[in-house]
Amino acid sequence: MTRISAQWLRDDASQKVCRLLTDAGHQVWFVGGCVRNELLGEPVSDLDLSTDAVPQRVMQLAKSKGLHAIPTGIDHGTVTLVVDDVPFEITTFRRDVATDGRRASVAYSDNITDDACRRDFTMNALYAAPDGEVADPLGGLPDLYAKRIRFIQDADRRIKEDYLRILRFFRFYAWYGDVSEGPDAEGLAACAQNIEGLHTLSVERVTAEMLKLLAAPDPAPALAAMAATGALAQVLPGADDGSLAILVHLEGSLGVAADPLRRLAAIGGTPSEALRLSKAQAGDLANITSGLSAIEAGYRHGARVGRDVLLVQSASLGQPVDGAALAPIKDASQQAFPLKAADFMPALSGPALGAALKEAEARWINSGFTLTKADLLD
Repeated sequence: MTRISAQWLRDDASQKVCRLLTDAGHQVWFVGGCVRNELLGEPVSDLDLSTDAVPQRVMQLAKSKGLHAIPTGIDHGTVTLVVDDVPFEITTFRRDVATDGRRASVAYSDNITDDACRRDFTMNALYAAPDGEVADPLGGLPDLYAKRIRFIQDADRRIKEDYLRILRFFRFYAWYGDVSEGPDAEGLAACAQNIEGLHTLSVERVTAEMLKLLAAPDPAPALAAMAATGALAQVLPGADDGSLAILVHLEGSLGVAADPLRRLAAIGGTPSEALRLSKAQAGDLANITSGLSAIEAGYRHGARVGRDVLLVQSASLGQPVDGAALAPIKDASQQAFPLKAADFMPALSGPALGAALKEAEARWINSGFTLTKADLLD
């Protein structure tokens, strides 16, 4: 018997939510990421639960106990309870009735196996009772411990239910897979056979998955497998994962944290067009890929951007990076151009004034910021 004993499971808020349902005669199980990550010794963030109680019943029970209930996804069977400022997403057992590759029509069920069968990967179909006992309706524990990302039952069918599962396959492989064994062959083949379905997905869903994938400690093997199936070209035309492994190595050598935008810059393509980035994300990406030297990027956009430019450019050339190269970038970020427009007036104005300022600034940067105001005006 497998059992977990986690602080988040024993907390008063968690047990209060469980008692709300079990005292009323219902089943309740923690499910998905919290169980998976606890078993792997990984951090747990979101607490999701499954129950045989229908949403209206969950809402009714919460109201009777004075608990705050939010119908966050009640049409899909989900109610969020907030207990002691901790959110718990509670979803009724469901079974798929029909799917169109983007969303599923579901019916409620009172059977945990029905609920497990509609999930994506075996490692995500693990459940934990309030006392920590783990239920494994579909045999996911061996896959979890082997770090094998395996679709539940028929891989092709699971993907056709929701084509986003193609990207989730590579994302989970990046985060939890055993790269020495490679991706599951059946799953990889099913992804390759269904890549056209990626065109049916919203740009927002694709963007979220890609950023999560690229945030993995080392997404290079997953991106290579993704490129081999054609999925990378589908979601990010023109992308080339060739320098990504080098970038990850350089990041590690300098102790630099993973950053999906830096990695997007390294694989290229047209992410600003193919993905739906926020204004801030698009700005960061544009700064990294501006073509400026690392020193000038540090001066114009800050030390972080200058460092990322250095990493991406070095990775593309296959060159090592010495930690000492970061000091000049930091120094550049603290420089202030000594000239102002007034220094050229009234002799110059309009476009000529702008050109003079630009030329003087370029000389100053190329000098390593050593030219003085007098030097530049001479």
